[in-house]
Amino acid sequence: MVRIVIQRTPPRETADRAYPPQYPPGYEPGYPSSHTQPFTGPQPLPEPPRYQPRRPRRLSRLFLPHIPRWARWAAVLVLVGLIFRRAAAWAVLTALSAALHLVGINVHLPDVKFGWPWQSISSGTTTNTMVGPLVLQKIQGISRPALGTENFNFLFTHTVSKNIGPWPCWYSGTFYAVGHASATVDLNPGPAWWKSGTGHYQLRVLRQPAQGAPGKLSVAMALPLPQLPQSVHDVTVDNTLSKPVSTNHSWTYPGLGCGVMIQPQFTQSVLYAQAQSVAFSQATHLASVTRPLIAAAENEATVMIRDNFLQPAVNALGYTLTQFSIRWVSG
Repeated sequence: MVRIVIQRTPPRETADRAYPPQYPPGYEPGYPSSHTQPFTGPQPLPEPPRYQPRRPRRLSRLFLPHIPRWARWAAVLVLVGLIFRRAAAWAVLTALSAALHLVGINVHLPDVKFGWPWQSISSGTTTNTMVGPLVLQKIQGISRPALGTENFNFLFTHTVSKNIGPWPCWYSGTFYAVGHASATVDLNPGPAWWKSGTGHYQLRVLRQPAQGAPGKLSVAMALPLPQLPQSVHDVTVDNTLSKPVSTNHSWTYPGLGCGVMIQPQFTQSVLYAQAQSVAFSQATHLASVTRPLIAAAENEATVMIRDNFLQPAVNALGYTLTQFSIRWVSG
């Protein structure tokens, strides 16, 4: 037998009258809490959620309610790419060049140098300071480098003549040799050389840096003429390319006596010393050797000063070197 009991819940007003709230002794509702004892009993239950105030929505949901997450990440990546565009372009071109080189395709790609955003050229001002001499004085131990090495070939003849009593003994050989010579360039003649009154250094500002764009300047300087080799030891001879061309000897050679006396005079050290003397004479007096030697030294010194010393110095000041020339004068 199942017994079903149905209980009816009275309305709110009836429930409040049927079950009045219990207050502690001394507490009278309707009076300020300063005239009564503090209420330490259980707190009444909060109202249902529909009676509570609504919370404010987040700003992201308020302003970006319909933008998907992938679009936001794409915008962030595009912004990062714009900020680090130089580094990104350098990485892409390097990878592309390596890939093309791997498959054997030779394509001329644009030259982009690696750089961070904070390494951009900042605007500033500069004056016609002695930038060149200050940079050139950083060369320690190579203020007179040997530049413009030239190779030249020549022939020389070595002859030995010694008679044994009435028998003449002589032997001569003609040899082909290759010599190497360089000219020295004085890149740092000293502080007196760079004084303003001498006119050996002139820097002209063509355009000041503005709005992140580099400025432009030109440099003209004068240096002492390159010096030809000063001693025999400044010239070398390539033994691997040297070889005998022709020989001639007396009718008694190679006899026992003539061979013993003459053969030691043709050792490698004796032939090298003579070839070195001939090469030094040609590198200092023969115009077909001295002219290209000096011209090569001047060209190499110009490239070295412009690319290794002046250009980095002016770039650090926010400029690019648009014009550069060297005037060679006698020391």
